Amino acid sequence: MPTLKTLILLALSTSLLFACQDDDDVVPPDTPIVYSAEKYDVIVEEDIVYAEGLSHDSINSSSATRLPLKLDVYTPDNDIENRPVYLFIHGGGFIGGSKQQSQILTLANYYTSRGWVFVSIDYRLRDHMGSVPQEWVDYAPFIDNSGLGQYFAIYPAQRDAKAALRWLVANADIYHINTDYITVGGGSAGAITAITLGISNPEDFRDEIDISQDPTLATTHLEENYQIQTIIDLWGSGVALDINEAIYGHHRFDSDDPPLFIMHGTEDPTVPFSGAEELKALYDSTGVPIAYYPIEGAGHGVWNATVNGKRLEKLAFDFIVAEQGLIVE
Repeated sequence: MPTLKTLILLALSTSLLFACQDDDDVVPPDTPIVYSAEKYDVIVEEDIVYAEGLSHDSINSSSATRLPLKLDVYTPDNDIENRPVYLFIHGGGFIGGSKQQSQILTLANYYTSRGWVFVSIDYRLRDHMGSVPQEWVDYAPFIDNSGLGQYFAIYPAQRDAKAALRWLVANADIYHINTDYITVGGGSAGAITAITLGISNPEDFRDEIDISQDPTLATTHLEENYQIQTIIDLWGSGVALDINEAIYGHHRFDSDDPPLFIMHGTEDPTVPFSGAEELKALYDSTGVPIAYYPIEGAGHGVWNATVNGKRLEKLAFDFIVAEQGLIVE
């Protein structure tokens, strides 16, 4: 039997061992596990209505219809009750595009088969003429006429993306999602929307219009809150945040922003590469972690880009895992 002196020495040495551990090395007990290779089959639920939005005959006209807003949910075929989630927003210049674009299906299967819940959303586009605040109408004369339709589409697209994320939080238990591990991402217009989703305050693109003006807001889970942990920007920019700042004076970039992954072609004719450079400069100024991949000589939509032999999916996988502290097996 150990002596009292031995027990005391053992207790002291154990206490010193824990005291010397780096807090950053301690993995929280509820940290989700993901896999470096495909592990699970993928289950898909399509066209789930996450909210409604008004579609007007013209900007803010009294003649409007209620439009169902839909998303697809991809879940791994397992019984794990602690899953991270990745919400993705399609591109298309706020004019077209779909939650089922082939590149998005590739991403959905990549991440879901490795343990994520993946959510792909549709949202109102230019021709839906979604509701916009009067301040946006008043600012319209400062926008070039060639881009006016897209300008008016930015607000409802952002409002819808926030509604989709609140729906996700409201339904987290159904899909066994751990809402402490949320990633948002998108390509092109979807990346613009994802960046704004991650950087803006919860009330932005939500409270500028009230329910008396737009009764469909009542369908958008306004009571829910969320905290985004990582943003994946595929050839996007901060233009929506720039507009929000120009209209309301809100500069939203600060040291509390989620870490940002950027991939962008340096010769992009659609969303200029300067947008990526501006985002990098803003992140460098706040000190928030950023992964920056300028693809030299590439144009728009560099889905097949590789860096040091790693494809986009793997690069973003490594970024999310590192920044969220996920367990990889």
